[in-house]
Amino acid sequence: MKIRIKNNGLRYRLTRSEVEAFSRDGVFKEKVQIGDDALTYILQRTAEAQLSASFKNNIITMLVPEKIADEWTGTDQVGFEHKTAELQLLVEKDFTCLDEVDEDQSDNYPNPLAAARS
Repeated sequence: MKIRIKNNGLRYRLTRSEVEAFSRDGVFKEKVQIGDDALTYILQRTAEAQLSASFKNNIITMLVPEKIADEWTGTDQVGFEHKTAELQLLVEKDFTCLDEVDEDQSDNYPNPLAAARS
């Protein structure tokens, strides 16, 4: 799972196997060690009605309503978002890049724009 934080925006991108794990387990998390500390970021299903996020004890948790989670994991829907005056939240399926990048993309979703470049 990739995380992007820019200004007041928080975006998670998940590969196919990560989306499958989230669908099956209701939670997916990653952790990055930074010096003596770590940042954990979590995507978790919730019974709440609205997509939301929290940050406590070096853990970012994005809570996804069950209905949105089911629709996203069970269809071709690319992503979903929620905007407030303070924060923009976005969760997406991770597509292969159209440009050459130095990372393993074998588990990414096929990019729908790739056919247009052929």
